[in-house]
Amino acid sequence: MKKQITAFTTLAAVVVLTLSTPILATAKDKEVTITGEGKCGKCALKETKECQNTVTVKDGDKSVVYYLVQNDVSKEFHDNICKGTKKVKAVGTVKEVDGKMQLTATKIELVKD
Repeated sequence: MKKQITAFTTLAAVVVLTLSTPILATAKDKEVTITGEGKCGKCALKETKECQNTVTVKDGDKSVVYYLVQNDVSKEFHDNICKGTKKVKAVGTVKEVDGKMQLTATKIELVKD
């Protein structure tokens, strides 16, 4: 009887994990829109070795810095914020890498006040 309960519990756990994995993957890949201060990670923040777009977003009392992945969208936009901070809106997918938020942008634009 004990073996049957163990087998059933194991089977149930496998089924639950199998069914929940696609849902978790979809949630991670969901596109988000963030609005904040666009800055160069090297020139303004002094946190990266090479120029890299970042967007600093206020979240209550703290700020969250999103480091943009170096893709064509990010590279083409970089001249807008390399030498100065500007308000931007970025759309893309977010993941955490080494304790830092990383955004793979599909669209970036300046926000007019």
